[in-house]
Amino acid sequence: MLRAHKYRLRVNRKNLSRKTCPVRDRQFRQINRLTKSFAKRKQPVISVDAKKRELVGAFKNQGRTWSRSAVNVNIYDFPSDADGVAIPYGIYDVTQGDGTIVVGTSHNTPAFATNAIHTWWKTVGQSLYRTAKELLILADSGSSNSARAHKWKSGLQEIADKTGLRITVAHYPTGASKWNPVEHRLFGPISTNWAGQPLINYKTVCNLIRHTKTTSGNRCKVVLDRRYWPTSSELKDREATGSTRSIPKVLRIRRSRILPHLNYTIFQQLLLGSVHVN
Repeated sequence: MLRAHKYRLRVNRKNLSRKTCPVRDRQFRQINRLTKSFAKRKQPVISVDAKKRELVGAFKNQGRTWSRSAVNVNIYDFPSDADGVAIPYGIYDVTQGDGTIVVGTSHNTPAFATNAIHTWWKTVGQSLYRTAKELLILADSGSSNSARAHKWKSGLQEIADKTGLRITVAHYPTGASKWNPVEHRLFGPISTNWAGQPLINYKTVCNLIRHTKTTSGNRCKVVLDRRYWPTSSELKDREATGSTRSIPKVLRIRRSRILPHLNYTIFQQLLLGSVHVN
């Protein structure tokens, strides 16, 4: 009777939004203009974000996989039983369709995020874009690549100083992260590829990512980052005890006239101690 009246077993669909960003359409148009401009001048455009934190060990991973028998995993998903955590930070090359994942093992901090971007440039970017003078980064507005985080901008300033690149950042408005290309072109295929596969150890995590193809058909590249990245609270505790001294990073930044809180460009420092440019 239910089927005759077009009832089916269905799952919830995430379509409702309590708040709509008033500048959403305007920012999407700005991102579209920037992407086309950089692509026309053959300058790199990358989409970045961090995937969900995963427990490493014999834990159940949602999904099904082809096998002769089911894999036995832990009954409970207690973090204390994990051998560690895996934080995949994705860098998706919008022009080339290439994906690179830097797997962190500690915390998803702005320093970790910017280090992952610098790692991509050193291992992949600079060989693909030998004549590049600019870099466009598409990122969400929160988390480790927050539009408000000074440490995020400070890390990009270090990349600009080391590489000589002029780095332009365009943040997606609040609640619009699903339109960030890295989400569906890189993270989607990875989730599909390791569905039902327990992430037993870091070697397994890296192999599953390495054998994933992006929606463009290119295999993913992966780098394991075992460095410890302290959180903001840990850094404050160290500063309070005098174990480390915080040196404020001077930014050479110019904000766009169009939605300056979401769009800005960071330049290489010309001289030591150069002034802040608004």
